[in-house]
Amino acid sequence: MTPTTTRAADGVRPPGGTAAGKAAPGTRPAPAAGRRRGRRETLAGYLFLTPWCIGILLLTLGPMLVSLYLAFTDYNLFDSPRWIGFKNFQDLFQDDRWWTSVQVTLKYVLIGTPLKLAAALAVALLLVKPRKGQGFYRSAFYAPSLIGASVSIGIVWRAIFNDDAVVDKSMSLFGWDVGGWIGDPDWALPTLTTLTVWQFGAPMVIFLAGLKQVPGELYEAAEMDGAGRWRRFRSITLPMISPVLFFNLLLELIHSFQVFTSAVVIAGSGTNTGGPGDSLLVYGWYLYEQGFRNLRMGYAAAMAWMLMLGIGLVTAVLFKTQRGWVHYEEDAR
Repeated sequence: MTPTTTRAADGVRPPGGTAAGKAAPGTRPAPAAGRRRGRRETLAGYLFLTPWCIGILLLTLGPMLVSLYLAFTDYNLFDSPRWIGFKNFQDLFQDDRWWTSVQVTLKYVLIGTPLKLAAALAVALLLVKPRKGQGFYRSAFYAPSLIGASVSIGIVWRAIFNDDAVVDKSMSLFGWDVGGWIGDPDWALPTLTTLTVWQFGAPMVIFLAGLKQVPGELYEAAEMDGAGRWRRFRSITLPMISPVLFFNLLLELIHSFQVFTSAVVIAGSGTNTGGPGDSLLVYGWYLYEQGFRNLRMGYAAAMAWMLMLGIGLVTAVLFKTQRGWVHYEEDAR
């Protein structure tokens, strides 16, 4: 054995070589301090997420699971829940007022949502071009959405459309005397729908953001080819903002299915009939009535899960059918 080999075997680095068991240059493991710092950063991230995790468990997931259990029980808030299986769901389909609430809600959704989106898009098209006082007009049109479905705006709306109120007196000047919009079963739901359409500010702002992303070159080229305003709107504007339109449609549908406050306030908080002839008996109102007035909490929980399934079904259908009319940028590429 040569001396060089003997020194290498003893752990002594020979000239120009590396010691046995030592890592080659460039393969040195990360320092222990770096690993500790990484663990501290990971722990800090989990600590910051802790309030959200606690909230989602205690305020969302937990109540959902309890509600799912109560949907299969007979529970009146005072006695212990009694398991009855699918009886609550069977009673739903035999409840005439439940069917009435479904019909009223569907009418409200199918009429109010398209009108609200149409009004929002129309105003957005007017405000997208720079003009004097543009900021003021945008704020003015958006202001009603800031109020939301509050009790105060419902009271104002009721005062405007009540018997011998401002709207009724104004219409009587033209020979159209309804005699009170809210008290008439034929006009109570249109009154509620008008309130919804009036609060088009939120989708209008989203439409404005989408319209600003449409390249102006497309309009210039279409105008040079002789395309009119309607053709440019139908062939350029709608396809380019179709993702924004889909987003607004989805949000407004979900919000419309959950309508409650405005219907109760407009009809009168002291009534238990859902408005004249149950014309304002929206789903949320009937759910509240069964749960907190009739103390049928299990029945109300079953109604809530049926509503969630209905909204989920509508959402799934929208996502399934969006391929035919929603055009994204990657589709164009």
